[in-house]
Amino acid sequence: MLGVSLLITSAPAATTNESAPSFTYSAKPETNNPDWQAWNRDFGASHDARMQWWRVARFGMFIHWGVYSVPAGVWNGTNVTASGAEWIMNRGRIPLADYQKFATQFNPVKFNADEWVKIAKNAGMKYIVITSKHHDGFAMFHSQADPFNIYDATPFKRDPLAELAVACKKAGIKLGFYYSQAQDWNHPGGGAAGSKTGQPVVDKQNHWDAAQTGSMDDYIDKVVVPQLKEILSNYGPVAELWFDTPVGMNSERVAKILPLLKLQPDMVVNNRLDSKKATGDFSTPEQTIPATGIPGKDWEACMTMNKTWGFRSYDNNWKPTETLIRNLVDIASKGGNYLLNVGPTSEGLIPGPSVERLQAVGAWMKVNGEAIYGTTASPFEHLVWGRCTKKVTDDGATLYLHVFDWPKDGKLVVPGLKSEIAKAYLLKPNFFGFHKNLSAANGADGVTLSVPKNAPDKISSTIVLKLKGPLQVN
Repeated sequence: MLGVSLLITSAPAATTNESAPSFTYSAKPETNNPDWQAWNRDFGASHDARMQWWRVARFGMFIHWGVYSVPAGVWNGTNVTASGAEWIMNRGRIPLADYQKFATQFNPVKFNADEWVKIAKNAGMKYIVITSKHHDGFAMFHSQADPFNIYDATPFKRDPLAELAVACKKAGIKLGFYYSQAQDWNHPGGGAAGSKTGQPVVDKQNHWDAAQTGSMDDYIDKVVVPQLKEILSNYGPVAELWFDTPVGMNSERVAKILPLLKLQPDMVVNNRLDSKKATGDFSTPEQTIPATGIPGKDWEACMTMNKTWGFRSYDNNWKPTETLIRNLVDIASKGGNYLLNVGPTSEGLIPGPSVERLQAVGAWMKVNGEAIYGTTASPFEHLVWGRCTKKVTDDGATLYLHVFDWPKDGKLVVPGLKSEIAKAYLLKPNFFGFHKNLSAANGADGVTLSVPKNAPDKISSTIVLKLKGPLQVN
């Protein structure tokens, strides 16, 4: 990841067109490479079809797991707090020979793919994206292209990606892979972002160890291309491919990668492959929710539960469940997906505080998932009491009102709504399994709903509005 921690805030829902987002690929005039042109043509034509499941899913799990979970944010007895724990090699300026020794200590015998997938599924997540190789160059799969991987370099001698692929298939969860194509601090020629440490570098590529110096083109040819072939060929259907920090990724290097993506013709790809972000099915705001969404584009907000992506032993700055649920609602109300991160330990366990929060999110989703899955952005510019998602089908329109601040006077106003209400009810059923119907009255200011005194849910209560005729908002 970029290694930047930003304040997460919620902002008013934004008006977004109901039509499908426009395709975001656009080959740059600087290259006439036929592979790039073919990619834009072929994958551009299939964009909406490939994105269909993704637009329904809305909620996924990001997993940052690697050998960096061994130091867990500590180097030479010092807490390395700059960026996430997965950046410790860079921020701590750890020499290659020293960092590689962590692999001999990496033995996650408590890893259980079925349990991880169960945690994600019970949270209401529909897909998982896991780091197959992060910036440290350590592959979390059995790679024949390079021995610095979890099978060959550790006592574990297992392939977690293979086990996750089997577990996801059994559970009906889609699986995707993160792959750091540009930054690689272990292989000669791999890119390296600035250290923010003020320490000297040994070359113009921001390397701090002479063993890192080399040709980036050779790195692309000898590491990236063969490893991408492996992860796109050996693990069954790959739903999503997540590139990152495209340091040095010019058009020629990108052109070597694009043909490989045809190995998974149904896969969706993020927008971080090339330095100009000229390719990609969806945008990727990190640690933030765009105030108005990203109108006209598919987007996926990736966020942490604490302040790190990879596991850091001393990071206990856990966000409350309320923040996680309201972030999910806020993102869906702006037409985006929520990719929520966990950082497993070197033993192979998802931290307890993450599991506890995901269980709570799952309990909320069990009741309110209908108001998240397959929904599109709110038609309202601002709602003082919360957010709104919607579904528009041939049978009519449905609005889902996500009420954060329950009205004390028993009246909830939906400003600017001109449509007649066919039915209004609470999505959360009562003790007997019935949904409480609500009265609705159209007026000059919109629709006023009469609601019970107490909120059905203290974090976010959902009211369903079935509309008569088309959606009309002033």
